[in-house]
Amino acid sequence: MLIDSHCHLNLLDGAADASVLAQYLQAARANDVGGFLCVATDMESLSAVLNVADQNADVYASVGVHPNHNDGHDPSIDELVALARHPKVIAIGETGLDYFRTQGEMRWQQERFRRHIAAAKLTAKPLIIHTREARADTLQILEEEQAQDARGVMHCFTEDWATAKRALDIGFYISFSGIVTFRNATALQAVAQQVPIDRILIETDCPWLAPMPHRGKPNQPAYVRHVAEFVAALRGSDYGEFAAQTTQNFARLFHVTV
Repeated sequence: MLIDSHCHLNLLDGAADASVLAQYLQAARANDVGGFLCVATDMESLSAVLNVADQNADVYASVGVHPNHNDGHDPSIDELVALARHPKVIAIGETGLDYFRTQGEMRWQQERFRRHIAAAKLTAKPLIIHTREARADTLQILEEEQAQDARGVMHCFTEDWATAKRALDIGFYISFSGIVTFRNATALQAVAQQVPIDRILIETDCPWLAPMPHRGKPNQPAYVRHVAEFVAALRGSDYGEFAAQTTQNFARLFHVTV
């Protein structure tokens, strides 16, 4: 069994229609996907995220605000802690830093990131980290705020081995998306071969970043199998064993039974 450890089910094309969303989930289950973590990106759409989780036993949720989101409600630590009490919420995020899409003074991003780390520590729920062109500051803040007390995952990892090693050293997991299957992703593929098997997660980040052979098309949870098969082959691992291990990793990190 596989787990799509990072997806945005509420943002899939047509997902506002419960019957359409059900078709996406059924297609994934037919591809051996037995669990989904539907990740929040802002407060305004959080109710939709929680609704998907409430309506499906195998869907979990997170609560948080994406670093690029700067025109909506910015929750306090207390608000995040309160929202994380929802029975299907198993993580805080996605949070982190993004210096690629957002330009200018970044103190507001950094302060928000620190609030999310504080909430994760108070709730004992792992962090989902987004970082883009901000690796040094992301790792520095994680270390300064003692994020190892909450742990978490570096989602949709695209950085180098030095960054992965530093994240691993503070107890974080590394999650690979469809990007690892791209033909030009040789450096990332080298990282995927080095990460310890008990610290790997797989994801789609759907509806974006569809893996080969669907690159350039809308992504969906069923395609996480392509990521798993690719990384397993890359590492010379048996697919079944790799799938079982990454599922165990998810359960261990997020304190769930799968």
